[in-house]
Amino acid sequence: MPRPVRVRFAPSPTGFLHVGSGHSALANWLVARQTGGEFLLRIEDTDAERNRPELVDNVLEMLQWLGLQWDGTPVHQSERGDLYADAAAKLVAGGAVYFCDCTAEDVQARNKAAGGKPGYDGFCRDRGLEPGPGRAARFRTPREGRTGWTDLVRGEVSFANADLEDFVVLRGNGSPVFLLANSFDDADMGITHVIRGEDHVNSTPKYLLLVDALGLTRPEAFAHMPLLVNEGRKKLSKRRDDVSMADYRDRGYLPEAMVNYLALLGWGPADGVEVRPVAEIVEQYRLEDVNASPAFFDQKKLSFVNAEKIRALSSEEFQARARPFLTLGEPAAAALASLATEVQERVRTLTEVEPMVEFLVVDEPEVDEASWTKAITKGKAVPEMLDATIARLDALGPDEWAPEPIQEAVAAAAIDAGLVNAEGGPQLSKAQGPVRVAISGRTVGPPLWESLTVLGRERTLARLRGTRGRLG
Repeated sequence: MPRPVRVRFAPSPTGFLHVGSGHSALANWLVARQTGGEFLLRIEDTDAERNRPELVDNVLEMLQWLGLQWDGTPVHQSERGDLYADAAAKLVAGGAVYFCDCTAEDVQARNKAAGGKPGYDGFCRDRGLEPGPGRAARFRTPREGRTGWTDLVRGEVSFANADLEDFVVLRGNGSPVFLLANSFDDADMGITHVIRGEDHVNSTPKYLLLVDALGLTRPEAFAHMPLLVNEGRKKLSKRRDDVSMADYRDRGYLPEAMVNYLALLGWGPADGVEVRPVAEIVEQYRLEDVNASPAFFDQKKLSFVNAEKIRALSSEEFQARARPFLTLGEPAAAALASLATEVQERVRTLTEVEPMVEFLVVDEPEVDEASWTKAITKGKAVPEMLDATIARLDALGPDEWAPEPIQEAVAAAAIDAGLVNAEGGPQLSKAQGPVRVAISGRTVGPPLWESLTVLGRERTLARLRGTRGRLG
């Protein structure tokens, strides 16, 4: 086993846990569990004006739902202000920072007048300002050389120091910015591997300059995970794309399916078997095998993985997982129990379960208009098929009401209606369409014969006659 590592997931309480942050959290958790190391949680809540405590609860809840349990007690940066103040004082004493009273408007105006590139222009670098209200502390970035690192995902990465602006370390109100708190905490917490999203690549040289200026130990390794993009190859956006982890939970996705799929974004197992137990992913996952190119978050593939995970459940576990999604309560649970195997083979998410069995519970099923149009309005010889089916099923006694006799009766009705010959043929499935819509309101659902058996003789005939009467 590789040497144990210490990693951290550091969300900010300014947003909910989304698939991008979940992807980074998973990578950290996998590496920690694979090496027998520690997966630490740090809440980066130094920005008091933007913090929303309820979002911390969302992050914790979603990590637990995914099964990404952290080690120890979560660290809150808001409780470590004295440590950051000491670190900032050390930077001031060492001349690593200087004070600046420029506003954003000042910087923009100078850049526009000079026709230069955006960003801070070093205006206050040699003004010798003393600390004071409204004056930010900026890091005195070296003008020579390069700052770089070996990235486990991206290889050798480096930046020319001359291209790095003198970045803010302390805001004008004296509070530390993300970079100072982040670099100090990683060293203070003994983080060995910094694993985070690609969007942090450009800030990593600043992070390293701060670590060096504070005399702290650099992490052993960095890994910047690939950017997640939508089908238009644009970065996933919380405003534009479906990215909320809680939404996927509420739509009936299994946590083990989400974990499995997130692991596949930018990585694939050596044996090519993508859908597998989480324990096997822990064994096989390697940061060095992660592709740095943007990864497409494909909801269709996620649904496929989820369907595979649902089918892998035992019947009892499937029913237990589906129960919270059954708004019709015990009647729906009982209906599901009667067709559990058939439903389990057909659904992709747990929210699809109840619509599959709802027709068995309600007095009258809600008719899907698209299904009615396809099977009834545009169907061939529909009145004749319904009449023949009613006659054939009515001839079955209560003791004969079982899948095989029902199937034989409906097949005979299709012959009676002139839709198929005695040998059957491809039109038999189409002939069954009006029967399915009449009893369930939809063209898709559990196997027809088993459904009619569960629905019962009297209710089946009543629904068939009701549909026939609607046709006139």
